[in-house]
Amino acid sequence: MKKSIFILLVLFVSGLYAQSTGSSVGGLKVSLSDAITMALQKNKDILISNQDLAKSEAQISEAYGNAMPQVNFTGNYTRNIELPVLFIPPGTPFNQTGSTMAMSLGSNNSYTAGVSANQVLFSAKVNTAIQIAKEYRNYTEFNTTATRENVVDSVKKAYYGVLLLQQVLEASKQGLDLAKANYENVSQLYKQGMASEFDFLRSEVQVANTEPAVSKAENTLELAKNGLKFLLGIDLRQNIELTGALEIQELPQNVLETESQNIVETNSLVQALRSQENILEKNIQIQRADYFPTLAAFGTYQYQTQDNTFQFKNYNWANNFMVGLQINFPIFNGLQTKYRTEQAVIDKDKLVLARMKLEEGLKIQVEAARLSMMEAQKRIAAQQKSVEQAARAVSIAEVRYKNGLGTQIELIDSQVALTRTQINKAQAVYDYLVARSDWERITGYGK
Repeated sequence: MKKSIFILLVLFVSGLYAQSTGSSVGGLKVSLSDAITMALQKNKDILISNQDLAKSEAQISEAYGNAMPQVNFTGNYTRNIELPVLFIPPGTPFNQTGSTMAMSLGSNNSYTAGVSANQVLFSAKVNTAIQIAKEYRNYTEFNTTATRENVVDSVKKAYYGVLLLQQVLEASKQGLDLAKANYENVSQLYKQGMASEFDFLRSEVQVANTEPAVSKAENTLELAKNGLKFLLGIDLRQNIELTGALEIQELPQNVLETESQNIVETNSLVQALRSQENILEKNIQIQRADYFPTLAAFGTYQYQTQDNTFQFKNYNWANNFMVGLQINFPIFNGLQTKYRTEQAVIDKDKLVLARMKLEEGLKIQVEAARLSMMEAQKRIAAQQKSVEQAARAVSIAEVRYKNGLGTQIELIDSQVALTRTQINKAQAVYDYLVARSDWERITGYGK
């Protein structure tokens, strides 16, 4: 009884450990939509862009702070090593001597505490700065959207890449199985004297040549899975199992044409540059604002005393309070405002050219993606027929060889051709999906 309880306890603890380490027999099953959702939640690039977005919100609040009153408290203590003096000329009621007299003023210790407030009443810069902060928030949001689109594009391509390598591995294993089956068949015929030593050695070499291809495909697949895990923000030790299939999902022709024509309005990078143009336009206004005056109201309340005794309770404190208006009107600053404004205009003009260059480049990219999809579709149709023909050729070659009508080389060539054709078909589907992902990222389709 004690032994049974001990075994059950061990099994229970083992089960808890397996759950804590996230291990499972089949691994984590991930569809393409699951992968995209996980990346949008955990990918480091997206997390960084979200922080930038939060920072832009704080900058708006900061800009509003410039329009609010500024209140400061100041306090200081001064030790007068030598007291300041007042010179009294001779022949005056306070100095009836014949020479100038110096009279010390104040005490060795001086204390001052005060509160001051300043409120901007008019400044051409403050309101524009608030507008810039809001526009910068829009700019950051477009950049965040672009980052999300790039991450989704990367996840799709990584996901499709794993599916492709899985098919490459499967085709390589099928090729190895065919090579091994052929070797076993030729080996039996060779023992019976019905096959030549050349055919036997050739079949053996074919197996040896095919095995490294399977090993390489396995390693490449593992690396591709790790790349996908990195994009999804999950532990590299976590086993994953992709539930998707490498198959095309054709877009309607009218969608391709309509969305391809609207990229200037829908592309996030173009929208971000347009928002940046607005920022630079307002920056020109900021520079020109130095031509205009600023008006502010201020108030100061001070509490001060001077004494040498350090008997604070007996100090005689005095206070003063004043308010006023301050205007600052620039007259001449060495033409700095003029040249800063010129630089701001140049910066905006450069950005306009950069946006126009981007728009032209995107038009080329979207057309290239569309043509790549069309070309891949044609290859898929051709390769589908080729796979069927290659499989038929292997069957015919096997029958011919068994009946003594074909050669070993003919059989091996047909097997290699089948494997290559299967991989070519998978590659064509992958190329279509990658081109579609590029097209969707450029056009912003489905975002």
